[in-house]
Amino acid sequence: MTSTGIRLDAPAPGWAIDADVVVVGSGVAGLTAALRCTAAGLATVVVTKARLDDGSTRWAQGGIAAALGEGDTPEQHLDDTLVAGAGLCDEDAVRLLVTEGPDAVRRLIATGAHFDTDDSGAISLTREGGHHRRRIAHAGGDATGAEISRALVEAVRTRAVRTIENALVLDLLKDERGRTAGITLHVMGEGQHDGVGAVRAPAVVLATGGMGQVFSATTNPPVSTGDGVALALRAGAEISDLEFVQFHPTVLFLGADSEGQQPLVSEAVRGEGAHLVDAAGTRFMLGQHELAELAPRDIVAKAITRQMQAQGAEHMYLDARHFGAEMWEQRFPTILAACRSHGIDPVTEPVPVAPAAHYASGGIRTDLRGRTTVPGLYACGEVACTGVHGANRLASNSLLEGLVFAENIAADIAASAARTGAAGIDGGASTPVQDKAVDADKVLGAEPHGEPVPLLDPAARIQIQRIMTEGAGVLRSADSLAEAAGRLETIRADEHKAAVPGVEAWETTNLLLVARVLVAAAAAREETRGCHWREDRPDRDAAWQRHLVVRITPERSLDIRPTASATFPPTVAATPLEP
Repeated sequence: MTSTGIRLDAPAPGWAIDADVVVVGSGVAGLTAALRCTAAGLATVVVTKARLDDGSTRWAQGGIAAALGEGDTPEQHLDDTLVAGAGLCDEDAVRLLVTEGPDAVRRLIATGAHFDTDDSGAISLTREGGHHRRRIAHAGGDATGAEISRALVEAVRTRAVRTIENALVLDLLKDERGRTAGITLHVMGEGQHDGVGAVRAPAVVLATGGMGQVFSATTNPPVSTGDGVALALRAGAEISDLEFVQFHPTVLFLGADSEGQQPLVSEAVRGEGAHLVDAAGTRFMLGQHELAELAPRDIVAKAITRQMQAQGAEHMYLDARHFGAEMWEQRFPTILAACRSHGIDPVTEPVPVAPAAHYASGGIRTDLRGRTTVPGLYACGEVACTGVHGANRLASNSLLEGLVFAENIAADIAASAARTGAAGIDGGASTPVQDKAVDADKVLGAEPHGEPVPLLDPAARIQIQRIMTEGAGVLRSADSLAEAAGRLETIRADEHKAAVPGVEAWETTNLLLVARVLVAAAAAREETRGCHWREDRPDRDAAWQRHLVVRITPERSLDIRPTASATFPPTVAATPLEP
């Protein structure tokens, strides 16, 4: 593990909290980790960028995949996941996911989540792209994420887990041995704490979600600015597979100039029989894949993009008029309302759709216990790269991954705390989280401040997003990626025009770092695989059946190295990567 010695330019912490564990993020992964750590007797603090329920989880429409149905097995779920991952899934990670998944879902139900059931009281299971069986549990028709978020937030509040809302995480704290010692953060607005402070803890769990806001159009909420990945890079952690960004095929098209978060039209709509058509009403997925509209997302997104290019169109259509009003109202009420709010009635007309950035299959590299290459730093959920998704995420595996790996992280932290005698392990009773007077030098530990990274003017955010959409979107090439890299470098060269520290400047600076890594990795992977599509390298290359691992060197350059195979090397006490 190598320290970069850099950090965001920010004021010294003016307050501090002591805990056993700090969890950054309040989606399914973060809140599950926090609840399990609390149950293990660990003094736990949850830090979240907005409100507890404002992350990506509540926007998840499709559902959660698990082998819960009659005749379905974890082995079948594993097979579908491996196919979607295009040869880059870590099979051990996938096996862990699919075997522990069903019980993890049952524990989620025991926590208070209510899934839709059939007349017999069994969980209703649907089908989505890439799945050969009905194994998707959903809630409220198309409001699965909202229900899961509701249940977990309620459980966190019932158990009185300490939370800090409206707080942007800044950087990782380390002790003199280079181990994790907590985080710095900035609390926005008035409350118990305000401004820059610190949570001191020997274990940090990053569950900060995705980085969709690095593109112009995305299904991700505004908070998804890649903060966790950027923090991990500055802390010296390894990042992997960032080139594999999944573009959701069917996002409601709101106009060519529309930017930011766009309404999602769930894959479950196609799972129930909706068809993709062009303006003439002709289906174009027939013959392109055995599953037609239910092909893996990368295949559908590419097909839509190619059809748009061939016809000079800005979008295609999703036709589900044959559902009828009753099915739309009962099965997809959220999507129906979103469409109607934009003047489109899917009961009577096809829905205009186009691909938009949706899910990052790559992120902070972890092992099966969620451990990163920085001792004491864990990651789970979309911010992590566990090896489960490979080159393309199978639909509805994300919520399950958040559940399973968060539980494993909590178990590992509890076991480690028991071995080392952490404060919270005392007969199973949690020691209250303490507020303490702050000594800035002691808070920042062995690296008192590090060298601050100049902050970008927030106005650069839109430039970054447009560069990424144009050069590193659904279809890429060496030329488009080289142009994107050059334009991003021009923005980085303007760092000397430093902005005043603040949330927008910090977010924009994080977005630039994530964008640079994504483009560099996409340029290095000279093949087409999964959701990474190179127009100039249209074939899958067996020589590239391995991961790219990226880190920042002490000289601030990007070090990109391939692994020896599709299996990740160890993270803790990691050995050098083989070329």
